Order: sequence, then C-alpha cells, then structure tokens
Amino acid sequence: MSFKIAFLAASSAVVIGTMASIVMVRMGKFKGRVAFTSMITAPLVMPEVITGLSLLLLFVAMAQTIGWPAGRGMLTILIAHVTFCTAFVAVVVSSRLREMDASLEEAARDLGAPPWKVFFLITLPIIAPALISGWLLAFTLSLDDLVIASFVSGPGSTTLPMVVYSSVRLGISPKINALATIIVLFASTGVLTAWWLARKVETQSVKLPTINS
Repeated sequence: MSFKIAFLAASSAVVIGTMASIVMVRMGKFKGRVAFTSMITAPLVMPEVITGLSLLLLFVAMAQTIGWPAGRGMLTILIAHVTFCTAFVAVVVSSRLREMDASLEEAARDLGAPPWKVFFLITLPIIAPALISGWLLAFTLSLDDLVIASFVSGPGSTTLPMVVYSSVRLGISPKINALATIIVLFASTGVLTAWWLARKVETQSVKLPTINS
C-alpha cells in the first residue's frame, strides 16, 4: 500500500505541479498571483504536524458536511501526500521553466503550431528531466512520510513508516534490520546507476571527432 500511495501521489503531484508551474512562470502577472504562489509553496515551510492536523480537521469537517470522505484510509493519505508533494514538484519544474529559452516556443507558434502541440513537442521534452526529478522526489517523500500519514490514516491503512516506527518502539527486531538493509541497498544501487549513466553521457559529450592530418 505504501508503494501504491507513493506512485499515485508522485504521478498526481507531477501533473498538478507542472500546471501550477506553467501558471506561475508563463502566465505573467494576474490578480491573485501572489496568493496562488503562496498556497502552492506553503507546504515547504509549514511544519508537518500543522499540515497533518489541518488536513485531519478538513477531512472531519467535510465528512460532517457532505459525507465525504466517509472514513480515513488510503484515499485521505493519498490526498494529503499529493498536497505537500505538489509543492516540491512545482519548485523543481518552475525553476526549469525559468531557465528555458522561451524563443523556442515563440518560434513554434510563429510557424503555426497550436498551443497544445507546442507544449507536447517543445516544452515537455525540454522540461522532462525536471519532471523525472520531481517525480522521484515526490515518490521518496511520500514513501518516507510518517507524521502526516499518522494524522490522516485510519484502521487498516497503516503505511510502512508507521509499521517501522511502531516496531522500533517495542524493540528492534531482525525484520526491521532486514528491511533497512534492503532499502539502503536499493537506494544505493539507484544512486550508483544514475551516477554511472550521467558520467557516461558526460564522457560521450566531451569527445571530439578526430581529424586525420
């Protein structure tokens, strides 16, 4: 369930965070821009305890008012994780959009390309590394979250960090040691693989064609 929530939260956060980034970077000044930007980036500076408590009170009030969500479980955890993961994705993607050369999009529009085609054929491939980075960051943050999930979870919706925390309080067992070892090995393998691929690409880019004299 933890991996499923992390995958769905990261994917949703990438979509919402990308749309928010385009609004903040490409739409210029509009009424309410400061308030919109503040709401998007608020989870970055807000303590997790306050975020979790606020979401819990929101879910309770919504359940009493409209009857949804009926109880706290996987859905409420997913909504909470999307809420704070979107902020991190928006920061990563917006920084890449600001560095992007806007003349490429303007040239495509001058040649008659519609806005949706400009986005999918020009903008999206250029910001793809930022989208991947944002997705990985959101996935890691969602999988690692303990505080917010503790507030918005219910019976039968225990995540992996909550299981680890409750087990450690009763004493460290061999299962926790094995789990920690697997996670460290998995993360180390991913980091080393990414470093090797980046080094390979960098090495290929600096090679110059030889000219026979």
